Amino acid sequence: MQQAIVAGGCFWCTEAVFRDVMGVNDVESGYIGGTKPNPTYKEVCSGDTGHAEAIRVTFDPAVLSLADLLDVFMGTHDPTQLNRQGNDIGTQYRSAIFLSGDLDRAAAGAAIARWNAEHPGQSAVTTIEGPAEWYDAEDCHQEYWEGEGQRNPYCLAVIPPKLQKLRKSFAAKVKSDS
Repeated sequence: MQQAIVAGGCFWCTEAVFRDVMGVNDVESGYIGGTKPNPTYKEVCSGDTGHAEAIRVTFDPAVLSLADLLDVFMGTHDPTQLNRQGNDIGTQYRSAIFLSGDLDRAAAGAAIARWNAEHPGQSAVTTIEGPAEWYDAEDCHQEYWEGEGQRNPYCLAVIPPKLQKLRKSFAAKVKSDS
């Protein structure tokens, strides 16, 4: 198994997308890239900690390559929006790929370059950051779409279009039971 940490706006949304991707064994929501140890959701949402809402994806590289995982990431959020996704505004909602033992600068840079090449006239503002300390989000934020998210008007407005985009643009990568 390998891991990749990415941030593409609200972690509830990115977590919901990656739970439907073949080869993904686990998705955790958390905080990364800031200055405060063990931040809380409220602190991160204030924008004062420097952390991004992110997901840590554990995947089987024999089923899902790192390049494909990063392409799904780039293709299911808007990497052209600086420090925001839609109405979520602030550095905590930035588009970022975080370096780790399983994800190096070359792989991250190649994913951004592929996205830019496929979208002439647009430019991704996705940053490459880290390595950095990962902090798990509170339990109430894990698997959010499967529970509370189904009753949350924000999630009901934002997540289904992201899942549709996943199914349309990356149909071969979607779990069959999704």
